[in-house]
Amino acid sequence: MRLLHTMIRVGDLDRSIDFYTRILGMKLLRKKDYPDGKFTLAFVGYGDEKDNTVIELTHNWDTDHYDLGNGFGHLAIQVDDVYKAAEEIKAAGGEIIRVAGPMNAGTTIIAFVKDPDGYEIELLGPKQ
Repeated sequence: MRLLHTMIRVGDLDRSIDFYTRILGMKLLRKKDYPDGKFTLAFVGYGDEKDNTVIELTHNWDTDHYDLGNGFGHLAIQVDDVYKAAEEIKAAGGEIIRVAGPMNAGTTIIAFVKDPDGYEIELLGPKQ
């Protein structure tokens, strides 16, 4: 068994694809419209789905935003250098909501960025 993807609902698919590809450096792996269901699925990630876990962006055509609720926490992405990645994301127009630095009660360096729909993404350095 392996984890295939995480699905999140997005209000503006083009805006979300731009964020995940241009700002976070992922690739648009595939995209398909489902007219009978009035939704579109787009899959983004850092590598091919056969070898990597990816994110499924689900856009329901009649919904332009979602309430995130209080059960969802965040997605996590490993980066080589958290400080550098956070600066690059900020320079590209991404919203940093927690600046890079040691985590509370620990030494692991983390940062958080928010995607256009409000989902939080944690940036983590490689395990030491």
